[in-house]
Amino acid sequence: MKREGAAPARAPATEQMNQQSTIMNAPAAKALPDAQTVTSVRHWTDRLFSFRVTRPRSLRFRSGEFVMIGLMGENGKPLLRAYSIASPSWDEELEFYSIKVPDGPLTSRLQHIQPGDEIILRPKPVGTLVLDALLPGKRLWLFATGTGIAPFASIVRDPETYERYDEVILMHTCRDAAELDYGRELVESLPEDPLIGEFVGDKLKYYPTTTREESPRMGRITDNLKSGKVFADIGTPPISPETDRAMVCGSLAFNHDMKAILEGYGLREGANSDPAEYVVEKAFVD
Repeated sequence: MKREGAAPARAPATEQMNQQSTIMNAPAAKALPDAQTVTSVRHWTDRLFSFRVTRPRSLRFRSGEFVMIGLMGENGKPLLRAYSIASPSWDEELEFYSIKVPDGPLTSRLQHIQPGDEIILRPKPVGTLVLDALLPGKRLWLFATGTGIAPFASIVRDPETYERYDEVILMHTCRDAAELDYGRELVESLPEDPLIGEFVGDKLKYYPTTTREESPRMGRITDNLKSGKVFADIGTPPISPETDRAMVCGSLAFNHDMKAILEGYGLREGANSDPAEYVVEKAFVD
């Protein structure tokens, strides 16, 4: 920022020449618009990967929101998709968790990024999976399938989540056990995390299940809710609009089924402008 005041003294000619030389030899500006640099990449399975990028200084977001990210398309125009930010709002970098779609316009290319590469990131966060879209409650349910766990990876690392709720229950379902590794490693690391561990304490309960590969817990989230199995397994009473709040992120079919189940419990869908008992994400990536 320029300081107001008297005009600076004129620099000597040799200094001006050095300044001009520095400018001429400076690296070219980034070719990508809204470019951010990839800092790390991890491939969890042949279908799933996560990556971290630098965070724009101007970006402020609420845990659970998403941004538009992408690469330059072959036609010279940005190819962008909505991605939930998996890192919490206090993180100095941004983390994303993605599926690999073989013929997907974006993910077929995005899965090959390496540290040092650049991606496009539009620093305008939006989304419905935020604490502000829910009324105060005692217990927060997070229902996710596949990469739908991404916004919840942000929320369970936010101290505000544990200040607002006495209990947080993360239900995550995938086809195979390896597809649960991202969420499992995250949850297991939280108690020892120097920044968030004391807030989490024993408030977070994790309920992972598989639908195809044999594992200690199996079944779809919808089936385990309808049968009451999850309540019995974790010793929690059935969902009630007086005490429970919920967030849902998965496929369109899953979201539709979950809305019917939650409304059957008496919960109402909320929004940023009209908080209620549950919210559903509506952004999808290919």
